[in-house]
Amino acid sequence: QVQLVESGGGLVQAGGSLRLSCAASGLTFSSYAMGWFRQVPGKEREFLGAIIRSGGTTNYAESVQGRFIISRDNAKNAVYLQMNSLKPEDTAVYYCAASKSVLGLRVGSSYNYWGQGTQVTVSS
Repeated sequence: QVQLVESGGGLVQAGGSLRLSCAASGLTFSSYAMGWFRQVPGKEREFLGAIIRSGGTTNYAESVQGRFIISRDNAKNAVYLQMNSLKPEDTAVYYCAASKSVLGLRVGSSYNYWGQGTQVTVSS
């Protein structure tokens, strides 16, 4: 079955960096666009960014543009989220997701598979 497993979350001070990884299995990874989302309890899931199948194009939410970078390695079936200049408001559970679609990647319903999430906590 398809599995997406995030790792790399943890506690970091404001201004610091973290790199999240998402390892995919059970699917033809290069056939899926990949996205990153986050969610705070009691709030809606927030789109962070997405990367197309080939990795040639990325798209980011304004809230993280210039601070977060998405990359992928199709040979390793992995997608990454490099997070820099972290702020306390970046504290959330972070999810990776896989989409067969090429459109609507800012919308969660466009994604076919989701990881279980990894907690990121940014202290002030």
